[in-house]
Amino acid sequence: MTATLLILFLALILDRLVGDPDKLWRRVPHPVVLFGRAIGLVDKLFNGKRLSADTKRFNGAAGIAGLLAASLFFGLILHALLGRLGPLGFALEVIIVAIFLAQKSLHDHVRAVSRGLKRGGLDGGRQAVSMIVGRDPATLDEPAICRAGIESLAENFSDGVVAPALWYALLGLPGLFAYKMLNTADSMIGHKNAKYLDFGWASARLDDLANWPAARLSIVFIAAGAWLHKSKAAARAAVGTALRDAGLHRSPNSGWPEAAMAGALGVGLAGPRIYGGVRVDEPMMNASGRTVATVADIDLSLRIFYGACAGLAVFVLALALLTAFL
Repeated sequence: MTATLLILFLALILDRLVGDPDKLWRRVPHPVVLFGRAIGLVDKLFNGKRLSADTKRFNGAAGIAGLLAASLFFGLILHALLGRLGPLGFALEVIIVAIFLAQKSLHDHVRAVSRGLKRGGLDGGRQAVSMIVGRDPATLDEPAICRAGIESLAENFSDGVVAPALWYALLGLPGLFAYKMLNTADSMIGHKNAKYLDFGWASARLDDLANWPAARLSIVFIAAGAWLHKSKAAARAAVGTALRDAGLHRSPNSGWPEAAMAGALGVGLAGPRIYGGVRVDEPMMNASGRTVATVADIDLSLRIFYGACAGLAVFVLALALLTAFL
């Protein structure tokens, strides 16, 4: 357990400093891309248009079960192979774990929204935010762009940083690979539309379950980041808003980090938006906060985010030291 936690701590540091080098992934496919290809193949083979709803639901459940089993098996084999390489294997596992974390890449994508608004105005902000959210950018004014960037940052802190770290800490490489396979499947086939409502049902429900602990744990780290970069009152507001308003979100998990960030910043997040020309009406989290989000709020959310990531790394290191002395 101590070695696993130490690897995770070093991976968090490496990901924070290096992130995902574009030059590397332009030459070789990212592992998540390979996961996506496997999911796409299962979709193509077992999600035929003429199949009944029950058959699609069975095929989807069997398909994700097979993909998760393969991920677990591959993780076990890879960990065993790395274990035979001594210090080199240890270093390689640090690199592998870092690849599946998203601290720097997430920070850079949301920072691009801030820069886009500052340098290119509304058009620049819309272009940048369209890279990270699914809502129609043409319908977004500047405050809506700011809210979208902040919401994406908070939500993805949970499922792009905390959740993979948690599942690696609990189950090692098998847990990390299985989580990323499941999370990728949810993003590809977990949609509530005619094609995937039944086929993607199992993936969506399992992803909700897998993200349940990380979503709630994330508010602690967001509060720590708010305390570090704003104030003790902001940290209390982050926790209080999450406990009060998380259930207003349509997702059983996304509302926790988003509400926490809303409370930390003192702004309202979520509310009505448009996806694919369809208006989605949702309550505003932290409705008593400021109604207009600004570029300064994006910049502060980024500092809180990195404070939260630092809090996670310190927590992991503390656990590693604790297990070493027990």
